[in-house]
Amino acid sequence: MTTIRRLHTVAEAELQQLAEVLMDCVAGGASVGFMQPLAPERARAFWRGVAAGVERGERVLLVAEDAEGIAGTAQVVLAMPDNQPHRADLSKMLVHRRARRGGVGAALLREAEVAAREAGRTLIVLDTASAEAERLYERGGYVSAGVIPGYALWPQGGPCDTRIYYRAL
Repeated sequence: MTTIRRLHTVAEAELQQLAEVLMDCVAGGASVGFMQPLAPERARAFWRGVAAGVERGERVLLVAEDAEGIAGTAQVVLAMPDNQPHRADLSKMLVHRRARRGGVGAALLREAEVAAREAGRTLIVLDTASAEAERLYERGGYVSAGVIPGYALWPQGGPCDTRIYYRAL
């Protein structure tokens, strides 16, 4: 059974598990902002930065936990420009390969929307290079705004396209 929990602070053990999820996703080919090989120190540094943003109230950090620990995560970025106080970004929704196709992504997506609504947001935006994630977002009611060719790189190199989605909350 998987449970979703919001982290208000990130303990060292959680930081390590989050780093492991990120490294697993990058090793599996996910285009999530990092290149292969992703060093553990780099992954932990990323999560330390996220933790600082959580403590400042700039983002919400959700984790999905199973019997082995953290199996997935998602962030709701609340720090927006002054002219976009109604918007949030869904960022770094990651599911460890051991937990995929078990409803973890859908559960994280639902909780991210709840968190965005609770923060007074009425629009959520995200981008993805994953066809598997596209299916998840479309089933969740997200609308494609289009594709940007060559937006980023795959973690092993080479350009990848990115699809932008939005959903009114």
